[in-house]
Amino acid sequence: MDKVIATAAEAVARIEDGASLAVGGFGLCGVPETLIRAVHDGGATGLRLASNNCGVDGEGLGVLLAAGRVARVTASYVGENKEFARQYLAGELEVELVPQGTLAERLRAGGAGIPAFYTPAGVGTQISEGGLPWRYAADGSAALASPPRETRVIDGREYVLEHAITCDFALVHAARGDRHGNLVFHRSAANFNPLAAMAGRVTIAEVEELVEPGELDPDRVHLPGVFVQHVVALTPEQAARKPIERRTVAGRAA
Repeated sequence: MDKVIATAAEAVARIEDGASLAVGGFGLCGVPETLIRAVHDGGATGLRLASNNCGVDGEGLGVLLAAGRVARVTASYVGENKEFARQYLAGELEVELVPQGTLAERLRAGGAGIPAFYTPAGVGTQISEGGLPWRYAADGSAALASPPRETRVIDGREYVLEHAITCDFALVHAARGDRHGNLVFHRSAANFNPLAAMAGRVTIAEVEELVEPGELDPDRVHLPGVFVQHVVALTPEQAARKPIERRTVAGRAA
């Protein structure tokens, strides 16, 4: 089955207001920038995002955030985005902060058909006890707080119940992909991309290099095409664009 869609705009055309999106990337590494900008251009609003972070100001998911298109974010880290902090503290954005490993497992569980699981991460904190502000009121109080989670003692150790994440759509970025949707990621750019892809009911992958079926070594495929519904081949210019979140230069040796 040929899953290639000609343009990013066509691939995201079914994403409507209020849709939930699982989005790959970590910081600005492995982020599906072209698909995100296509969603922005498509005008969908009230989006509910599940991603490790929400980009930075002007890049990644920060593009949708700055345009006021995001209603809710489930993430593990949001510290590099000033607009994110402003919207959250002003009560304009609902935010569920999740331990990073728990977020990864919630996405993986969603793709594997596991509805919930127990984990020790967060036991004895507001993660399990509730009370984390999900949305602030104008006066700075918590308008909506996280509920208490079910806990259980197993073999003498306490665990908290976490529910799987599934989303209407998933947006991911891969180094190589074939027409059947089999994907290969480049080193650390894999990060949350395979997990996000598994959690989407409709997964759209942008690939830097599109190859024909059979060209990918089956033993090198990181994500099989069963999890991918649409593939978009990036132009050389789009594939070459890799913004850097924070550039540092080593000091000159004495």
